[in-house]
Amino acid sequence: MVKKKAKAFDFESALAELETLVDRMEQGETSLEASLQDFERGIELTRACQAALQEAEQKVQILLDKDAEAVDFEPPAES
Repeated sequence: MVKKKAKAFDFESALAELETLVDRMEQGETSLEASLQDFERGIELTRACQAALQEAEQKVQILLDKDAEAVDFEPPAES
């Protein structure tokens, strides 16, 4: 059985879509139903962006921790 590869999350595209949704809802020219759909999509995008940011933050922290371990600290020689 062949598994489909999950589409990679594109943070910048999600953020751009979120901005478009916010602009459309702020204009107030859509129906209540369309506004609720936009709001629901906005919540999905917000959660996905928050998860991506949290994952990136964790990766940075891991890299910083590894870098700190890799550097050997030698105290200055006493005279």
